[in-house]
Amino acid sequence: MTSRYDAIIIGGGHNGLVTAAYLARGGKKTLVLERRRVLGGAAVTEEVFPGFRFSVCSYVVSLLRPEIIRELELARHGLEILPLDGTFTPMPDGDYLWRVNDHAETRRELSRHSRRDAEAYEEYSRAMVDMGRFVKPILGMTPFDPTSCDPRSLMQLLSLGKRFRALPRCSQQLQVQLATMSAADFLDQWFETDVLKATMAASGVTGTFLGVRSPGTAYVLLHHYMGEIDGAFRSWGLPRGGTGAISNAIASAAREAGAEIRTGAPVAKVLLNRGRTSGVLLENGDSVFANIVASSVDPRLTFFKMVGKEHLPDDFVEDVSRYKLRGSSGKVNLALDALPNFTSLPGAGPHLRGGLTISPSVDYMERAYDDAKYGKYSRHPYIDMVIPTLSDPSMAPPGKHVLSCFVQYAPYHLRSGTWDDQRERFGDSVVDTIAEYAPNLKDIILHRQVLTPLDLEREFGLTEGNIFQGELTLEQLFFLRPVPGWARYRTPVRGLYLCGSSTHPGGGIMGASGRNAAQRILRRWRLPGT
Repeated sequence: MTSRYDAIIIGGGHNGLVTAAYLARGGKKTLVLERRRVLGGAAVTEEVFPGFRFSVCSYVVSLLRPEIIRELELARHGLEILPLDGTFTPMPDGDYLWRVNDHAETRRELSRHSRRDAEAYEEYSRAMVDMGRFVKPILGMTPFDPTSCDPRSLMQLLSLGKRFRALPRCSQQLQVQLATMSAADFLDQWFETDVLKATMAASGVTGTFLGVRSPGTAYVLLHHYMGEIDGAFRSWGLPRGGTGAISNAIASAAREAGAEIRTGAPVAKVLLNRGRTSGVLLENGDSVFANIVASSVDPRLTFFKMVGKEHLPDDFVEDVSRYKLRGSSGKVNLALDALPNFTSLPGAGPHLRGGLTISPSVDYMERAYDDAKYGKYSRHPYIDMVIPTLSDPSMAPPGKHVLSCFVQYAPYHLRSGTWDDQRERFGDSVVDTIAEYAPNLKDIILHRQVLTPLDLEREFGLTEGNIFQGELTLEQLFFLRPVPGWARYRTPVRGLYLCGSSTHPGGGIMGASGRNAAQRILRRWRLPGT
């Protein structure tokens, strides 16, 4: 079978679907090809056990760009985000830290631990909001090339420099610190309560093979701080129906605009004709032709598997080979017969409706990383959990619940054994760790799904299990993402673009990479050399 389109999108994850929606709205005949039978990539909802539906990989939302929600009218296509109220952290001594969305109430809670931290929290929050507002416009930019003499790149650089100079001196210093310091050291400047610093620093290492004391993790902390829901800055939520509801809403908008979406259609290779793409070859032998191909999968899969090193410049191949993926996390999804009962705050209270995190101290977090450095999964891991059924009962049978656990650290490369051998032991360590704080957990587990980095690679196409398609470290951000000289969504293959999380501004359920790539493609559509 052969057919022709204006554009083909490889991968039906949320970024690929965003790209398709905008290209179709721009009047282009667009086709999305998704390898799996279900759309969404890592933003997917699946009924893993009868009656129990899980956000199998990505499980919360905050970074989804409001302009995408508005322009694609995602609410009309069924998207509803339910607020996630705060973060509850149980402590080994029987105490707890509970930060909620009510700022005044959080300050009162912090006062129980430290009056000084309660005062500093106010100042810290204002500073981070200011930092986020400075960085936020950059998320929608096509990165400039600092080595280019193109006047447009120079103007972008000049504009960014002017905005930076307009910041107060203290804000300029904070921006430099965020780019260079560790999350723990950065937070040490503000707070003294160990559990508070550990819980906040956790955002700095999410999805990254670094510890809370590793330089550069302060930026990742800011990356997760920039989220918003309905204009409420630093808000997190649960999509009704799971994260797959986000992907389905975007897919609905794309179809309405005229895009065609095929599932169960894995791409074997990108077709080339005299140095430019001419379409793709599917694994079933079908050829599909288009002048533009945009890949939402990571650079290793795109260039080494689908294009071939022999068709790429040697220096580009070397840069892609050095691109750091290094998966560091796993996922454990539990079907429960009842709610977990935390010793430090017993009962089914409102504390269970927010995030639940096992991050009792900075040393605890760093020791979890120490295990990973030497090729072992963390014996006492950092765990971030939600119970979506408290907000959305449709995710489980009546009276039952699901517990979604994001776990670090789980290195892709194990020093001894294989992930197929270690999978259930890893799951046991997660359950054992949570049970130290909620002793009834083991008695209420009905079913368990354990996903290792290897599973994330096999099932969801995330090379090395990296949830961001590449680490969010300083040398892999903005005009360096994914590699220097090729951060503007174009690639050395004419007509081939990248539109996934491996491009600026990076990972999370954000959609900005897909939107930016689509705008880039539409601007250059009629220009030679695209």
